[in-house]
Amino acid sequence: HVQLVESGGGSVQTGGSLRLSCAISGATDSTKCLGWFRQVPGQERGNIARIYTDGDITDYSDSVAGRFTISRDNAKNILYLEMNSLKPEDSAIYYCVAGAAVIAGYCRSRDFTYWDQGTQVTVS
Repeated sequence: HVQLVESGGGSVQTGGSLRLSCAISGATDSTKCLGWFRQVPGQERGNIARIYTDGDITDYSDSVAGRFTISRDNAKNILYLEMNSLKPEDSAIYYCVAGAAVIAGYCRSRDFTYWDQGTQVTVS
């Protein structure tokens, strides 16, 4: 059973940076999809960054591409989301997610079956 514990959320001014961390335990060789979702009140959760661990293949939503970077420390089993040039519209609850890929080399949103409790990021 995969467990995810997230840290690093908080408040920041427009143009600032934050880094989210997610400690992962219980992952197996099949847990090849890691990622981050976010949710604004009244809207559906959306996948903003994902990484397929074989080869560290990354993908980003258009809204964060070029500003956010997903990465992982395989030795420490930690997933990161480095967020730069933050905008007020980035304010949301951010979720660390994990799951098993059905399609080799690609993580679909539905592949993420493990979620953490979420952390608030506020940009003002």
